[in-house]
Amino acid sequence: MAEPVGVIQWIVVAVGFLRLAELAHSRRNQRRLLARGGREVGAGHYPLIVLLHASWLAVLFFGVPATKQPDWLMLAGFAMLQGLRLWIIASLGEYWTTRIVTLPGEPLSRRGPYRWMRHPNYLIVAAEIALLPLAFGQWQIALGFSLANAALLCWRISVENRVLDSRASSGNSR
Repeated sequence: MAEPVGVIQWIVVAVGFLRLAELAHSRRNQRRLLARGGREVGAGHYPLIVLLHASWLAVLFFGVPATKQPDWLMLAGFAMLQGLRLWIIASLGEYWTTRIVTLPGEPLSRRGPYRWMRHPNYLIVAAEIALLPLAFGQWQIALGFSLANAALLCWRISVENRVLDSRASSGNSR
């Protein structure tokens, strides 16, 4: 007899659909930016990021028992992170992508959370990767994927900062 579907499986499916919608939105924005003369930087690490996120969802779906009940307060925190993620996407508008695409001559964004920090999306992603497994008592999953994410983000942020620094030095900000 098949194991029943639990709260975690429903959440993982919902998060998976959200991420697929984000990827579609990102690809649209990426195509538009490239058509306007943008260029992608640091594409080599992107497949590793996709693998990390897909693996995280798969491990949560298959590795957390369906009978495991969540800490509802932590789950509410995870839901709040989704709102912050949407704020970030809206703040960057047509410039938001899951890849590093730079459009020379365009100003850097200073809207929304970008008024206060350079990489708010990565902070949200780090919190998500830790919080969802922790909401189901899975500290090992939270720790393992958080460490892998931190390593990838160090690489990605160093690449992205080089691009942003070169654009900022040209005096562009909006």
